Amino acid sequence: MSKNKDEIILRGLQENNLKNIDLNIPKEQLTVFTGLSGSGKSSVVFDTLATESRRQMTLNYPLYVRNQMPRYERPSADLMQHLSPVVVVEQKAVVGNSRSTVGTYMDIHPLIRLLFSRIGSPSISSATDFSSQSSFGRCPQCSGFGEVVAPDLHKMIDPNKSLREYAVQFKPLSPSGWQGRWMMTGGLFDPDLPIKDYPKETYDLLIYGPPEGEQVFAPFHTKGGPQDHEWDGLLPRFVRLYINRDVSKLKQTSQDEVLAVSTRTICPTCFGSGLNPEVLKCKINGYNIAEYDQLELTELHSELKRIQDPLGKSITQQAIPNIKQLVDLGLGYLSLARKIGTLSGGEAQRVKIARHLGSSLNNLTYIFDEPSAGLHPEEVDLLLHMLKSLQANHNTVIVIEHDLSVIKVADEIIEMGPGAGVHGGEIVYQGTPEGLNNASAVTNLDHTLEINKQPRGSEEYFAIKNAMTNNLKDVSVDIPKHVFVSICGVSGSGKSSLLFEAFPKSYGEAIMVGQGSIGTSCRSTLATYMGIMDDIRKIFAKATGQPAGLFSFNSLGACPVCDGKGVTTPDVAFADPVTIPCEACGGTRYSDEALSYRYEGKNIVEILQLTIDEANHYFTMPKIVEKVDTLKDVGLGYLTLGQTTSSLSGGEVQRLKLASHLKKEGQIYLLDEPSLGLHVHDNARLLDVFQSLVNKGNSVVIIEHNIDFIAASDWVIELGPEGGKNGGQILFEGTPEEMVHADTPTAKWLRLGVEGSSVL
Repeated sequence: MSKNKDEIILRGLQENNLKNIDLNIPKEQLTVFTGLSGSGKSSVVFDTLATESRRQMTLNYPLYVRNQMPRYERPSADLMQHLSPVVVVEQKAVVGNSRSTVGTYMDIHPLIRLLFSRIGSPSISSATDFSSQSSFGRCPQCSGFGEVVAPDLHKMIDPNKSLREYAVQFKPLSPSGWQGRWMMTGGLFDPDLPIKDYPKETYDLLIYGPPEGEQVFAPFHTKGGPQDHEWDGLLPRFVRLYINRDVSKLKQTSQDEVLAVSTRTICPTCFGSGLNPEVLKCKINGYNIAEYDQLELTELHSELKRIQDPLGKSITQQAIPNIKQLVDLGLGYLSLARKIGTLSGGEAQRVKIARHLGSSLNNLTYIFDEPSAGLHPEEVDLLLHMLKSLQANHNTVIVIEHDLSVIKVADEIIEMGPGAGVHGGEIVYQGTPEGLNNASAVTNLDHTLEINKQPRGSEEYFAIKNAMTNNLKDVSVDIPKHVFVSICGVSGSGKSSLLFEAFPKSYGEAIMVGQGSIGTSCRSTLATYMGIMDDIRKIFAKATGQPAGLFSFNSLGACPVCDGKGVTTPDVAFADPVTIPCEACGGTRYSDEALSYRYEGKNIVEILQLTIDEANHYFTMPKIVEKVDTLKDVGLGYLTLGQTTSSLSGGEVQRLKLASHLKKEGQIYLLDEPSLGLHVHDNARLLDVFQSLVNKGNSVVIIEHNIDFIAASDWVIELGPEGGKNGGQILFEGTPEEMVHADTPTAKWLRLGVEGSSVL
């Protein structure tokens, strides 16, 4: 019995693709789950263990409190025992709006505001007044945003065109929208006269509105007849509707449209701080709060330790531990003012980790989803130290990971497999690292590095001249065309600034595949995301004479009981939520009528149950076959056409995004860490895809930390030497073989890999 107490006991796990597996996970140890992308790792760790722990934790609260908390459905399992409270650090993007910063995300900034309100001079007694979101604290000119967004008349209006010819370049105010139609039919302006030919009085009325103190009305035609509406001018209307608000809260298309006809400049009143000048007069040891926000964290740490005032010291002692966590994770070059949305993948990952550290509680279960994602090999050492320190504090640490350096230091390895999707869901190996290579597992801890000794040459280049974006220090670099290029360097060294900001300014036609989400939902499937579903519906419609909408569970073909969801969620009041398959459609999502029609012997559900590999042989339409081929090329052949995008793992989402852009020639592909979420075995397949793209005449440029990808490149560019203001310089340009002999952070790990002594 005592033995069971130090183990998490899981029996009969059946979530997603898990095949009724049993597991004992040791407590107070570092356990690493590994295996192919889609093999079932997340189903065990997140969908079963973490979900059940959270569910049981909420049971400790009274019902009226539980009604206000997230509610979790009991995972599909026979037995789950000896769980402990969980702290989960997932791969999901850091959530934040345009005002969200490192300081606000880490809850450090509220303490800094409190510090200034208590010991700053001249005194401003309220801590909220040091916020750009308070009525007193916000800058009166920029409303707290730190920058002034103003309409650019030259971008908004083409004076050589008439209103009917879309002289107004901003779509919501053009003839395609109701406001544009109102301008043409209201009688105030000639819709067919070029703007440049308007009399001055009419031109001023169109652009600026009526003189101050006057009002002008124009009839707007509605179903009930014409109704007078006040005309206020293009620029005043644009400012009122789109500028005097948080642009980031507009839909992405609207944001892009607004910014395309605007200029953005640092606010001259608050110098970008977003704060009222009166607030900026309050200082501590010569610094105001905006200057505190701009200090690098290492500098801020030192500054806070200088404070001797007893009240101030009691506040700084609460802020310093969180700052130290960020510094210890190698993020000392960041500032509190750094916008969350501008962090690189590796930086965001470590900020999330730091937010969960520093607790003196123990006997917890910490769960990390690929914590090495986005980290340079040099930075993984910091991560390993952090994982071990958590374990040393009598916590259980469970990690989903593909990085061999993390796997090698595990106390226990659990490999899922043997394949992915329907071919996975089993335990291939459980035990110590020493026994892994003797098992029939796909993870090889003795993985050897292969340097590309015959790199492609190039006589054409993409020239980047004098790039100064973010921390880039007047960088000029030639990136070879029609070859496979890797851009590497420690987190924050300027890789993303070079490839995803400076590069597109000169070469806007590039296809960019970043780390952003794909808008996953339970109604979005592989077939819909790849644009295959429309063609499948057309095939059914042509073969049966029925409308195409009948073969969509989002339209006419939806099951009338579950409305195309395939499941029902009955109201169980305060009990645990429960999801059950729809009894009417059996979970198929379709109505009986939709299922009664067949094409080549299969109904629509049977078609969607085909795997990508099977669909490759079933369909003959070139358009469908080509897209199915791309999914197969990136190693997703085991997934079904009807698999929901919300059920995909991180590695599967990454490859799905890539697949949607393939089969193009003469293109420029820019990819941000394509190895994220991929097992070493999956990497080889993805490398084959890149080499094939280059062989077809494409240019492939990737940002990457993975040494296998760097070693396989034709050309490597490294930035550094460090992150933040100590980065932004070119350290190396050359072939992987030349890099082995270089003296850079990445070259060191490449060299270790070649020598066979690398922990990679």
